[in-house]
Amino acid sequence: MSEAGVDIAAQRSKHFDELREIAPDLVVTVCDSAREACPVWPGAAEMRHAGFDDPPRLAASASSEEEALVHYRRVRDEIRSFVEELPPGRKGGG
Repeated sequence: MSEAGVDIAAQRSKHFDELREIAPDLVVTVCDSAREACPVWPGAAEMRHAGFDDPPRLAASASSEEEALVHYRRVRDEIRSFVEELPPGRKGGG
């Protein structure tokens, strides 16, 4: 991510319980397992699914780190394009 100008060093996965107080107007699941495991976010105005390939699964058969990074970079760029196409006000973080 840093090569794309995004600092995620302080980011971490969060359990739903940590986010209970947040009332988002949009919740996006980005993989099929997340869509199945979290089909409803209480209070969310809109649920949207944007399925992306799973980079670790794709990279598992790579013969080098550079070959593996191709998958991560492609999915990263697809997610960036998705976010950039969201309407203004829907590009927040958390």
